[in-house]
Amino acid sequence: MRQGIHPAYGLVVFRDRAANYAFLTRSTMASEKTVQWEDGNTYPVVDVEISNVSHPFYTGTARVLDTAGRVERFERRYGKKG
Repeated sequence: MRQGIHPAYGLVVFRDRAANYAFLTRSTMASEKTVQWEDGNTYPVVDVEISNVSHPFYTGTARVLDTAGRVERFERRYGKKG
């Protein structure tokens, strides 16, 4: 690899403010804010709007769309091509 062209890769805490959930992982994201983690070390923290803890798909609150009804309504409105 060429030196000096890649961003720094290190441990970062991602914090989901909506669900009050945080996790430690490796990333190239950078932040001026820091947080003290459970292991006693201080890491940069990145606040995110949504994560797997608060996303409707993962929490089971996602709505399922009735695509068959939409197709039938389209065919009734514009006629089924035969």
